[in-house]
Amino acid sequence: MNGAQLLIQMLIDKNIKTIFGYPGGAVLPLYDALYDCDSIEHVLVRHEQAAVHAADGYARATGSPGVALVTSGPGATNAVTGIATAFMDSVPLVVLTGQVSTDLIGLDSFQEVDIYGMTMPITKHNYIVRDIADLPKIVNEAFYVAVTGRPGPVLIDLPKNVMNAEYSDLTTPLEPNSLPLIRGYQPEHDIDPADIRQTAERLNQAERPLVLVGGGCMPGDTPGLLRKFAERSNLPVASTLMGLGAFPSGHPLHLGMVGMHGSVAANRALQKADVVLCLGVRFSDRVTGNRKAFSPGSYKIQVDLDTSELNKNIAVDLAIAGSCAVLLEGLLEQVHTDDITDWEQQIKTWSIRAVKSRTVEEDKLTPHEVIKCIQNATAGDAIIATDVGQHQIWTATHYEFSEARSFLTSGGLGTMGYGLPAAIGAAAAFPDRQVVCITGDGSFQMNMQEIMTAVDLGLNVKVAIFKNGYLGMVRQWQQLFLGRRYSSVRINSPDFVALAKSFGAHAFRARTLAEAEDIIHQGLHTDGLAVMEFDITEETNVYPIVPPGASNQDMITE
Repeated sequence: MNGAQLLIQMLIDKNIKTIFGYPGGAVLPLYDALYDCDSIEHVLVRHEQAAVHAADGYARATGSPGVALVTSGPGATNAVTGIATAFMDSVPLVVLTGQVSTDLIGLDSFQEVDIYGMTMPITKHNYIVRDIADLPKIVNEAFYVAVTGRPGPVLIDLPKNVMNAEYSDLTTPLEPNSLPLIRGYQPEHDIDPADIRQTAERLNQAERPLVLVGGGCMPGDTPGLLRKFAERSNLPVASTLMGLGAFPSGHPLHLGMVGMHGSVAANRALQKADVVLCLGVRFSDRVTGNRKAFSPGSYKIQVDLDTSELNKNIAVDLAIAGSCAVLLEGLLEQVHTDDITDWEQQIKTWSIRAVKSRTVEEDKLTPHEVIKCIQNATAGDAIIATDVGQHQIWTATHYEFSEARSFLTSGGLGTMGYGLPAAIGAAAAFPDRQVVCITGDGSFQMNMQEIMTAVDLGLNVKVAIFKNGYLGMVRQWQQLFLGRRYSSVRINSPDFVALAKSFGAHAFRARTLAEAEDIIHQGLHTDGLAVMEFDITEETNVYPIVPPGASNQDMITE
């Protein structure tokens, strides 16, 4: 067999069922090998960025590595945004890029770029295969690195002549489940029992305890252990954007999201807590606000698989390298919090929100109403993908996620155009589940060509477009911080209903609450892709908001 056939066989052995990609000259050997492969479905996207976002959505929804395949040159550079998105959010991917033949590398050959060098800062690790004999080792290592420890994207650059080369060393068994030994790579860390005891003692003595949950609580059994621990100990829980779903959003102990657009209860509790157990949280600037004023009086315990994150952004009192699941298992029988009635009452006071009457501005929809309709229609059981902007935050704060891996969004990089391809990836993994992409008229236009991908595959994806005629979050910042100097934020859009129908999708439009309820019911009960356009109030803002550089205590609530 040649290198391409060997690679495809290895993917089969690793139980890879789906690849998202776009062909080109440098990867013709691989596509030729796929021609005879019945075990792997290839999803033909319309843009390489979407291939990586779809693989990302597949990985976030399943917990298994997503695989993308793109050609050399512009195919590889188009994939960079998707790779960086996955890297910032710790998503396990294996990205296969074509490359010119090894004898042409460095000669500015047609469709040649140094994608190996370009992606070093945005991959967990990357490889270039210069000899066919190295391919089995590299592929095994790539998948191992992508999913172990703190997950992340790994890139394998595949020169065309290596893919065409004959692989004759059939005496070497291909062991897909063997664990590679990589010098200097330590994906797992044993937690010292003394650290577990010290954590338990601090929580037992706390008068104002809080558990802060991040993306590190998504893997494996961690969400179940987290819920069991919080309920048994009666501890309040707050989440970062990437932690939403690890603990049920509608649970009585859940205070909501923290940070720039966090809830009043979550931010106030974080600022006033005396002990904060931080599980899989990297303390990004959107979570901490002014770092010098972040939770100033608390004893902070940070647990993370990645030792480089410990004490990186926030100085903590106890840094624990290891799995959140292992720590939670150890704490289950050791944490017995004292009476914290006063703290619970204070949190309850913060949680009370004034119920505002609906402005009769005219019958324009509000985004909150649309999300509530989607919540009711899906019973909170859908996989929700979003793009980035106001709609992302409205979804995070108003949709009640009942389980882990049900919220797919770009947190660290903030990538517009992520939502639809990610939803396609999730729907490819779970064809029988409801998958809804909530997006804005600006974000959707970045990768709306992928409507055709979803239609071709008959995927059960529903798209809710919040159409307000603005790049909403940028407009909001210009309103609040730049004296309403609205510069280049008005955006015109096509008729999304007509556009969707031209692709062969179902499409609906709503301008009132009654129409919204009706089309959501229709859309969710229509087979295949359904695009739902909602004309919402133009200048609705996201609140609360912590001004950039301010403390989380200094929220603007209206």
